[in-house]
Amino acid sequence: MTNKLEQLLAERPYLLADGATGTNLFAMGLETGDAPELWNLERPDKIARQYRSFIEAGADIVLTNSFGGTRYRLQLHGAQDRVAEINQAAARIACECIVDYPRPVVIAGSMGPTGEILAPLGDLSAEGATSAFAEQAVALAQGGVDVLWIETMSSQEELVAALNGAATAGLPTVCTMSFDTNGHTMMGISPSAALEIAQSVAQQPVACGANCGVGAADLVSSLLEMSAAGTADGVFVAKANCGIPRYVDGRIEYDGTPELMATYARLAYDAGARIIGGCCGTTPAHLAAMREALQTHTRRSVPTRGMIEAALGPVSTAPAPRGHKIRSSRRRSRKPSHPSVN
Repeated sequence: MTNKLEQLLAERPYLLADGATGTNLFAMGLETGDAPELWNLERPDKIARQYRSFIEAGADIVLTNSFGGTRYRLQLHGAQDRVAEINQAAARIACECIVDYPRPVVIAGSMGPTGEILAPLGDLSAEGATSAFAEQAVALAQGGVDVLWIETMSSQEELVAALNGAATAGLPTVCTMSFDTNGHTMMGISPSAALEIAQSVAQQPVACGANCGVGAADLVSSLLEMSAAGTADGVFVAKANCGIPRYVDGRIEYDGTPELMATYARLAYDAGARIIGGCCGTTPAHLAAMREALQTHTRRSVPTRGMIEAALGPVSTAPAPRGHKIRSSRRRSRKPSHPSVN
């Protein structure tokens, strides 16, 4: 049976993913240090409002409020024994939001890092991490998600554990890493290496890419490297932060405007992304601007570093060595197979 995500990818040139979870829940009253996942049980009305706000802004994919839903993250709040209850609720609320909705919306079960360092550098074994991710994945599947969305990973060991754990649920997966240290993850993984890791597991993800990181310019730069290393039919994900974070009056704010995120969405599509969304700081207003920008855009040539910087600001990573090819000729000559959707 074809999964909803795979079906939509077969029908459309791109899909719009949602924006930030934490940013928007903080605006609803979530306090720093609180577990957003507990709101699935304590404030389901606000979680539903969060989901609906992005659906109404045009999201084709909505991530569940379960980023910190493994037993290791939940134990920080004394909720390590409520993994199934919390993750099932996150998925169920999202599924209820799209009942009888006039267009298809993919519900993606968000799975973030455990917060632990895996062996050999840390104490958490690969088996322990895989078991924790499997527990979360099964709960999300029982709640009704269409796909498992592994995000913001930084180490090879944890990404592999997450993919292997998710495989036990029998659903397609998507994975993204966060490239925030001179074009690499915190644990030294490059975008091209991330793609190789994702392709090394038995059940390969439907799509992979980048999320979070430094800002929109850096994310598009990382996407270029990943897509250059991929194949012509690879599905890549771009989910950038909304500008650069600033500390204002005791809170983190992001300086990206709807206009900047609209420009980012167009450049990400030109760079090869077929799933485009926002991460930290991205509100429904930003997402609506991204939707409008993509609806009126025709894919252009692959952007250069200079084009990215002119449109989105400086790229913090070092320039590629002279002679480095951003993409193979096979990727460069590819034409979009579908017209833009409305």
